[in-house]
Amino acid sequence: MSTLYDKLGGAAAVDIAVEKFYEKVLADERVQHFFAHTDMQQQKQHQKAFMTYAFGGAKHWNGSPMREAHKELVAEMGLTDRHFDAIAEDLVATLVELEVPQALIDEVVQIVGSVTHRNDVLNR
Repeated sequence: MSTLYDKLGGAAAVDIAVEKFYEKVLADERVQHFFAHTDMQQQKQHQKAFMTYAFGGAKHWNGSPMREAHKELVAEMGLTDRHFDAIAEDLVATLVELEVPQALIDEVVQIVGSVTHRNDVLNR
């Protein structure tokens, strides 16, 4: 059975999606300030690795736990549900722009928009 990662198009598709996603995020006034002092090349690599893992393209996640990775953003920069939703909207808009079938977008949203993932990112 193929993974969501495979259905989306594998590494090449994730690479393109992450590039377009961050174009949207950095233009989004609701969330762009969170990335003002971020090494975006490194951030994109982290995001590609996370999506590869989250969508079934890798068996293990070697990055920081979500709570740890976002702890300072919550405590010092006030990361909230509103920001989480904005990022999710930017991701969905990216997938729509890339003409990803709605059924696959729904699968992506189930993963990255899950209550567990949201609570981990927002340190709840």
